[in-house]
Amino acid sequence: MEILFKYFPDLTEHQKNQYAGLEAIYKDWNSRINVISRKDIDSLYEKHVLHSLAIARFCQFSPGTEIIDIGTGGGFPGVPLAIFFPEVKFHLVDSIGKKLKVIDAVTKNLRIGNITTKHSRIEDLKNRKFDFSVSRAVAPLKDLWHWSKPLLISKVRDAGPPPALICLKGGDLEQEIAQSRLQPEIIEISSYFKEDYFKEKYLLYCNADSF
Repeated sequence: MEILFKYFPDLTEHQKNQYAGLEAIYKDWNSRINVISRKDIDSLYEKHVLHSLAIARFCQFSPGTEIIDIGTGGGFPGVPLAIFFPEVKFHLVDSIGKKLKVIDAVTKNLRIGNITTKHSRIEDLKNRKFDFSVSRAVAPLKDLWHWSKPLLISKVRDAGPPPALICLKGGDLEQEIAQSRLQPEIIEISSYFKEDYFKEKYLLYCNADSF
């Protein structure tokens, strides 16, 4: 967990305690449900928590901001971001209900009060609007934008940044970006975090100006 302190030295004691509590809960649930790759569970803080927090390095969300995590799986990036931004509301959606049970256990045990969950296909989510959508290695960029666009608010809230999709991806993205017909802002996560794992890992930022 020390890797978090390396890049985020100003965490509060409450945040440190919440992050510290993640390991035991995820290891317990991972022994029953394959939420995280077995080979990655011992690298939880580097490969899952810190990776998710690349979004926190990129964007400081204002209190009251509402964010949807598309295809959250075991809660990434939503859970680490919710701990980092306790005054921001996170709605974590996944089509696999058993994974949401893990998130519900995390939020209950660690008393994370700014997370709600929804068992649903993202296409079926209606009558909700959000300031941002976030996602981590769920689907091609084209699909993520197709799902996100109707869920994003149409106007900027409180003079903040424009509504946008922020997603975490890896590898060669040239073809995927071309197929999306978007022109996202692309940030190399290795510019934030120096560990070898983050080489060829990227943050993509897409808003209405990305066409």
